[in-house]
Amino acid sequence: MAKFLNTSGTNYFLEALIKDAKDRVILISPFLRLNDRIKELLVDKDRLKIDVRIVYGKSELQPAEIEWLRSLPYIRTSFCKNLHAKCYLSEDVCIVTSLNLYEFSQVNNNEMGILISRSEDTQLYKDAYEEAQRIIRISDEVRISLERVPSESETAGASEEGADAGKLTTSKLGQKLGLKTAQVLERAAASGYLEAMGDDKYGPTAKGEQAGVEYIAKSRFGPYFLWPLDIQLN
Repeated sequence: MAKFLNTSGTNYFLEALIKDAKDRVILISPFLRLNDRIKELLVDKDRLKIDVRIVYGKSELQPAEIEWLRSLPYIRTSFCKNLHAKCYLSEDVCIVTSLNLYEFSQVNNNEMGILISRSEDTQLYKDAYEEAQRIIRISDEVRISLERVPSESETAGASEEGADAGKLTTSKLGQKLGLKTAQVLERAAASGYLEAMGDDKYGPTAKGEQAGVEYIAKSRFGPYFLWPLDIQLN
């Protein structure tokens, strides 16, 4: 049965939701500014390779916090225009609340929320989860540096172009290796196929070009890399 939460209860169960998650965490909030306790819990989830998705409408992170988030490969961030919903989910529970993922709200405001258990409120949890997935789908996934990540439709289109050349796009190579796009690029740089150009951008090295790595600078999908099917990354 759904449970009513006041301000302290909402904060308590939000921390418990993140701490107890074994499979996934979804955090949807218009404002993104994390307190130290939430940061600590997110670091632990990243260490355990738990998938964390944060959807926000406005970021008020400081440069040091941006660098901190960029260092956590299992935390993905998405920007959603006109976002006003506040909803936090794990594989077991959901909190729908007035509480922003914003330190001021967690400390100073009077908030309310509802705790939904997947086991006890199955349909209600399902409805909230499906709406959270819809919000994720209409959001633009971004690296915290605000570099936009191609959408699935753009990646699919780029994949079609790459297929004609008998090569893999970075996203397809990542799927093959079980890595995220950023991790593929980092490994390719460590292997000497790419060189960092700053601002999360890479360019092919002479070794990369010799190995058959292609950089497509202009296309209707934006710039992307094509990789030989037999490419080996360290």
